[in-house]
Amino acid sequence: MGASYYQFCPVAKAMELLDERWTLLIVREMVAGSSRFNEIRRGVPRMSPTLLSKRLITLVRAGLVERVADGSEVRYELTEAGRELRPVVEALSAWSVRWVGELGDVDLDPKLLLWDMRRSVDGSAVPDGRTVVRFNFPDVPAKLRDWWLVISGGEADLCDADPGFDVTVTVTASLRRLIEVWRGDLAWSDALRSGGVSVHGPEELRRGVPGWFTLPAFAAVPRPA
Repeated sequence: MGASYYQFCPVAKAMELLDERWTLLIVREMVAGSSRFNEIRRGVPRMSPTLLSKRLITLVRAGLVERVADGSEVRYELTEAGRELRPVVEALSAWSVRWVGELGDVDLDPKLLLWDMRRSVDGSAVPDGRTVVRFNFPDVPAKLRDWWLVISGGEADLCDADPGFDVTVTVTASLRRLIEVWRGDLAWSDALRSGGVSVHGPEELRRGVPGWFTLPAFAAVPRPA
């Protein structure tokens, strides 16, 4: 638990638990469907494994998360109390999109972007069989420049090294522009028209790429004039 505010106010009592660094982001990741340690960690890529373990223990002790062991596999599941934080997370997302200022360069993370896109694939829109989407970000350091999303059988895997499969389409983009598309700040059509995002591959597949991904709920939040 965080340090006490010594107030009876319910907001103060809630924040004694939730305002420890990374804690609410772990909850956000679990609300989005992550349950295994490595899944949660990929949603908070700059958090150390040691600190993640510590925060999960705190959440278990507080009754927000349950640790479930099934043989050698361990999952972390939100309890009823944890699940009730979903509207809190969604409301914070909507508020931030409306009122928090422009993203800094240090906020732009291809790993986090593509991890989020991976779990938002619309399996009904993707072609049958194996579909491989290569993402190339020319404006980021070489080690973060190329990614592969392998979609098959309703599952999507994110790879930071060439998995060796034939590429179906390649998305080349400014990292900032694609994040703006994902946040709802910029329409796919505008990003493609401006050249900030381009898709290479057979025409019938190239045109379908925007429909392969379901934008997050906060992308539809109206912005102030």
